[in-house]
Amino acid sequence: MSTVVKVIEVLAESEKSWEDAAQQAVNRASKTLTGIKSIYIENMEAKVEDNRIVSYRINAKISFLLE
Repeated sequence: MSTVVKVIEVLAESEKSWEDAAQQAVNRASKTLTGIKSIYIENMEAKVEDNRIVSYRINAKISFLLE
């Protein structure tokens, strides 16, 4: 039996950290996907206002098993 994995691209944002943005992406994806196996962070950026980081953004790929 072979395993097939599908990959989706997601964008997520957090006011706390890049790690929190990644966790939010996984949490949201898990509402409609099962068998999530990994998240690959492709890009990170931060939004700045008045010389302060106000939000953290990630562009990521989430992989999951196809049933």
